[in-house]
Amino acid sequence: MKKYLFNLKYIVLGSMITLSSCVSNDLPGVGDLEDFTSPTPFYSFTDVTSSEFDCNDVELWAKYEYNFQAGSNLAVNGTQYDWEVTPAEGVTFINKDLPILEQSIDGELATVVALEKEIAKIEFKLPCESNQDKKTVLEATLADLQVQLQAAKDEVSEEVTQNVAALNTQISELPAATLQDRELIFSFPDPGTYTVGLTVTDNLGKSAYTEKTVTVNQAIPTIATPEIGEPGFDDGTLFDGTGDGRDSWRAPSSKDWGSVFQINSKSELGVLPSGLQAAKFPADGSRTGYQEIEVTPGATYVLTYFSELDTNNVGDVTVSLISTNAKTLAESKLEANIIASRTDSSVGRVDDVFKKHAITFEAGVNESVIILLTNSNTECRLDAFDIIVKQ
Repeated sequence: MKKYLFNLKYIVLGSMITLSSCVSNDLPGVGDLEDFTSPTPFYSFTDVTSSEFDCNDVELWAKYEYNFQAGSNLAVNGTQYDWEVTPAEGVTFINKDLPILEQSIDGELATVVALEKEIAKIEFKLPCESNQDKKTVLEATLADLQVQLQAAKDEVSEEVTQNVAALNTQISELPAATLQDRELIFSFPDPGTYTVGLTVTDNLGKSAYTEKTVTVNQAIPTIATPEIGEPGFDDGTLFDGTGDGRDSWRAPSSKDWGSVFQINSKSELGVLPSGLQAAKFPADGSRTGYQEIEVTPGATYVLTYFSELDTNNVGDVTVSLISTNAKTLAESKLEANIIASRTDSSVGRVDDVFKKHAITFEAGVNESVIILLTNSNTECRLDAFDIIVKQ
């Protein structure tokens, strides 16, 4: 029996050797399989357009720039990227590293850059400022900032100077952006509709194409944030460092609108939402707050503020945005003159606890609106007004 098993062992072994000797990688379907996977290209882009307008909303310049970044499903194979744009006339390309190096320079010169920005803001406002008192204050502030700027430049260290020089050298040595870069910045000559295509080719020569329509919109002026005078009702917060906390809130006529509110003062910070003073309205409703602010037609704004109401009586406080067509307190209550309004009751409130509120309103065709503060039946306080442009 052992003899037969021994012979069978060698018969099987011999058969395996014979079969393996017949296998060849040269035969069809044997060995490594061909890669039939084609690339799947895609790309993203970000609008980095910049522009400048004067205070009359006249465009001074605009750079219509978009950052494009290509990609594909290929994680291992080498790839080649080829961009194309239609229409191509006037389109130029910027190395993606240029903005990064420019920001690095600004970082090295942070104090100088911050002062230059503040100076630019004032120089922007001055040509269109009609109030001579404000203009005088702006000019004095500008002169002071220019002195600070020169001092900041004089204090720049040798190390910072060398760092800035090295960064400028890197900028000068940046290679020109090409349509074969994976990431680059397209600079379009004008607003319009452009077709941007991308071809991705792998290291086996397989390629695929994708394209998108890119709409470059006309640059528009940044919507200015309205200025609220004495928003926290503290003394000395007018543009020239004066004011008793309510000078900005006096109505054109106390006979037509009511007397200006009182001031509630505290001796320690942190008791009130802002500063040491708040607007105080007695329970009889005889006091009001009135301030006209400039707005941009068509813009949407969010006005925020804090209120506190005496819970010993049931009453309320109202903050309204009123059309300048209203010439009296009675006319401010007409529906046609109310742009937006919010009323808060003393019911459910806690004494000496301020609560924050918000009113969203649209400027519509108005170039200015009235912020009107009124109350009834209970004493209340208002504080910390603020306004932002809703994006």
